[in-house]
Amino acid sequence: MAGEDLVELKFRLADGTDIGPTKYTPDTTVASLKEKILAQWPKDKENCPKTIQDVKLINAGKILENNKTLAESTLPVGELPGGVITMHVVLRLPLSDKNNGKSPAYLFDSLHMKVA
Repeated sequence: MAGEDLVELKFRLADGTDIGPTKYTPDTTVASLKEKILAQWPKDKENCPKTIQDVKLINAGKILENNKTLAESTLPVGELPGGVITMHVVLRLPLSDKNNGKSPAYLFDSLHMKVA
């Protein structure tokens, strides 16, 4: 595959630090990008995602779906020759209730089901 077909991406974390940039093929899936982010996550960060489900990738205001490729995610593939696309990384870490280890959403759902 020709080098100009590659897409150069970097991933911006909430604190402003970046992972990358690295070049990927347009047929790279969002799930595999998330796996690479997990593998390269800075060890000194307080909140560390455990699975790809804990990570949301946002590009141009859209949350990218795990099963889509970069090309299917309507990235400007080929429109930015030599440019780097920055994707924002948002963590969706489970919050737990310190008293019983259950998440507040779980508590609300179980309460709602009993009332309904």
